[in-house]
Amino acid sequence: MTNTAAKAPFRADHVGSLLRPERIHKARKDFQEGSITSEELYLIETEEIKKIVDKQIEVGLQAVTDGEFRRRFWHTDFLEHLNGVEGYVPEHGFKFKGEETERYDIRVNGRISFNADHPHIKEFVEFKEIVGDRAVAKQTIPSPNQLFNAGIRNKDIYPDIEEYAEDIIKTYRDAIKAFYDAGCRYLQLDDVYIAGLNAPEIPFNDSAYTREQLIQLALRVANGVLEGKPEDLTITTHLCRGNYRSNWAFEGSYAKIAPTLFAKEKVDGFFLEYDDDRSGDFTPLEHIPNGGPRVVLGVFTSKHGKLEDKENIKARVEEATQYVPLKQLCISPQCGFASTHHGNILTEEEQWAKLKYVVDIAKEIWG
Repeated sequence: MTNTAAKAPFRADHVGSLLRPERIHKARKDFQEGSITSEELYLIETEEIKKIVDKQIEVGLQAVTDGEFRRRFWHTDFLEHLNGVEGYVPEHGFKFKGEETERYDIRVNGRISFNADHPHIKEFVEFKEIVGDRAVAKQTIPSPNQLFNAGIRNKDIYPDIEEYAEDIIKTYRDAIKAFYDAGCRYLQLDDVYIAGLNAPEIPFNDSAYTREQLIQLALRVANGVLEGKPEDLTITTHLCRGNYRSNWAFEGSYAKIAPTLFAKEKVDGFFLEYDDDRSGDFTPLEHIPNGGPRVVLGVFTSKHGKLEDKENIKARVEEATQYVPLKQLCISPQCGFASTHHGNILTEEEQWAKLKYVVDIAKEIWG
């Protein structure tokens, strides 16, 4: 196993998305209005990505991302470029605490497979060239289980959910190989769906299956995708309860999924939300195998800019060691700063201060 795979996720890490600078917001608007070309928009995004790569390295992060600067949403941009999937505007957005999201979603319109010309592959190659050997270039994509959200599966094309699952697994295996061949060695699967299986009322779901059946299906799909992955490729899962303009979609601890997914999902690490009381306590971590995946405690919030109390953070990490050894733990914000182009309600300065704070506290804890 390479050095990178052995170390990632890092003691101080982050989920991935970053606030879009005003220049990108303006360029997107100009492109929509026809005053600049797609090539000009792409160039502006590239220039801004170069800046935030430098900034991530400056604050001390060992893994850097492109901030998801070329995406509108954390998941739809990747999924709608798969074969058999299309983006569309539904009648309603998703209901979050306090507001409804912008209306946009994806749905299946044919048999699913990986698109060999998927734009994210080309974008990753360029991103990795920007990073060079200064840090680890981390790629984020939505989890395969996001394709089980309500209304996405076309039951005329896929009357059998097991056949649907098999095509999803094959599609994602091909995606992972494509990223690996492009030089990716640190890949994160972002998953709101699995986290939602903990909620008192399962969100985003129109299935006739029980909660336990859905949890077992999610595990089979995740492990099916991971089967045969290269040893020097680190793959993590981020379990998120929703992140839209500093609002959230649902609450509940990880207790219902932990005995199955924490214990058996064959990832190298879990990014977990633990920034407030809505997340529950650390007890579900008892299901993480000793010496198994690293656990990245999302004990900092990305939803506002105020810095957490340092001693409280240290105390929470110490509390987590009741269930997972310190050498198996890491820290990060609980989610990205801009899961959608709208971004959370904080400033770029506050975002960078928080990321540097994570790095500084990690050094105090682990040295």
